[in-house]
Amino acid sequence: MKTETSRTLFNRAERVLCGGVNSPVRAIKPYPFYTRKAEGSKITDIDGNEFIDYCMAYGPKLFGHAHPEIKEAVRTQLESGWLYGTPTENEVTIAETITRLYPSIEMIRFVSTGTEATMSAIRIARGYTGKDKIIKIEGGFHGAHDAALIKAGSGATTHGVPDSPGIPMDVTKNTLQVPYNNTEALTTTIEKNRDEVAALIMEPVLGNIGPIIPEKDYLKEVRRITEENDVLLIFDEVITGFRISPGGAQEHYNVTPDITTLGKVLGGGFPIGAIGGRREIMKIVSPAGPVYQAGTFNANPISLAAAKAVLTLIQKEPTLYRDLNAKGERLRAALRDIIEEKELPYAVSGIASLFKVFFGREPKNYRDAIQCDKDAYHEFFHHMLKSGIFLPPSQFETNFLSTAHNEEEIDKTIEAYRTNLREF
Repeated sequence: MKTETSRTLFNRAERVLCGGVNSPVRAIKPYPFYTRKAEGSKITDIDGNEFIDYCMAYGPKLFGHAHPEIKEAVRTQLESGWLYGTPTENEVTIAETITRLYPSIEMIRFVSTGTEATMSAIRIARGYTGKDKIIKIEGGFHGAHDAALIKAGSGATTHGVPDSPGIPMDVTKNTLQVPYNNTEALTTTIEKNRDEVAALIMEPVLGNIGPIIPEKDYLKEVRRITEENDVLLIFDEVITGFRISPGGAQEHYNVTPDITTLGKVLGGGFPIGAIGGRREIMKIVSPAGPVYQAGTFNANPISLAAAKAVLTLIQKEPTLYRDLNAKGERLRAALRDIIEEKELPYAVSGIASLFKVFFGREPKNYRDAIQCDKDAYHEFFHHMLKSGIFLPPSQFETNFLSTAHNEEEIDKTIEAYRTNLREF
């Protein structure tokens, strides 16, 4: 692999960008590759190396890179302008579509990122209940804001800094932690803080440290416990929304949250977030109610044009999820066979179009996941890169398939795993 241009760029970047990058997960050692273009399932770097991409921008690219219908929708919107500071028809149409796909959502507020969505969801929950404390799942990642950046997944775990300096103790004292797949701990925590807990916020499938899958009936029990204790349930479906099924994880597992956050796939690669929930909860959001939320780029016309194209693609192809999820199952089965044949102490996890090889036993929660060998994974990542396969550069990030990945590419990927998986 030629990487000279990327190396030179990174040397420049280190002088002017924090850590040389604009998000910690991009800090690939010794230096990242710099992308020149991407199309379909492939990504090409500035040195001309081409990779089959399973990072997929960390999840948004359900339809692969540069999908022609999404591209055309954005191009058409650009001809009419790209920011007005006024409402547009698309925001109403898209909200109506989402409320049909997600019965738990009756009203929506569009924002620009998943981080904004989860931050606002917590504020809404506190405003609605009049309570200050929230519970989050250990290893759950809900964006880089103060209330959520405590034992968080994603880059926080990768870089060994789950708790960030700069977050006041007065903030962290109101964020309680419970392990994933552990209803006893949830019940105990709620009972110890009775009448103080506004909400539980959780990824139904832990995506930013996994994927880690819920055990049988776990989510249904979570719903029962929160309802019985008058605690709002917030499903952070920024990753799983429109990814596991059209109605997200809540449709797949048949569990109805009070508030849902969406992002990633919805924007088709353009920045977007959304908070939705029951009407009685969401009607307290300004200007209708007292809980303030605002943003210049809320319901950005370009992102909404992309979102409309994404929702059209999702609804017009009845076998989309069946076919895509079958690719995921085929890939996971092949990886399990390789691990078994080589007698490796590794595990495969995933659901639908999400997958991951854990360099350790299959985790059930955050504490299990951090026992995996992240250094060995980092070495494996570079071997895969040399084989033309781009995986997320962290043991604690999910791999994503898209509709653009074809059978030949999946075959090549399986062979690359077969060649490169070993004990390091």
